[in-house]
Amino acid sequence: MIPLLILGLLKQNPGSYGYELLALMEGRHYKYIVNFTKGSFYYNLQQLEEKQCIKKVNQSENTRETNNYIITELGNKEFEELMYKYGSKTDYINLSFYAAMLFANEYKSEDFTKLIKIQMEQTKKKISLLEQSLIHNETIPTYFKRMLENSRSHHLVNVEWFEGLLKDNSKIK
Repeated sequence: MIPLLILGLLKQNPGSYGYELLALMEGRHYKYIVNFTKGSFYYNLQQLEEKQCIKKVNQSENTRETNNYIITELGNKEFEELMYKYGSKTDYINLSFYAAMLFANEYKSEDFTKLIKIQMEQTKKKISLLEQSLIHNETIPTYFKRMLENSRSHHLVNVEWFEGLLKDNSKIK
């Protein structure tokens, strides 16, 4: 999915250099869409260049040497294919926590309560970040804004669900 993000960002920001694209991904909180690291980002950027989906362009305005990229015709075709591939796919939501829940009855109740509280805390942090992005970023494209709102809604429901798990777990003791 990282190639789709890179190609899409280059369509929006032609001539950007790698660090700019990575900063956009981080600033827009794309980590909630796909797990990526700096290394995986640059690896995918290099792969796209090797496949001739993107190419370096010279922008001599800078005194510092940078690798500015544009999307190629082949890159536009790849973008179209990736849009269809990911846009037509429906994935299940798999939280690591679900795997731990499978064995909750074999775990100490008070320790499982701690796990639920950790999940709640992390989810509330995600909600806060999403809300900050929605409030403080007027440049968010419409569909990305809708996606962030949807993600926030899912996280709010998860907080309620975790609260219900806490209540259930307190009865099990």
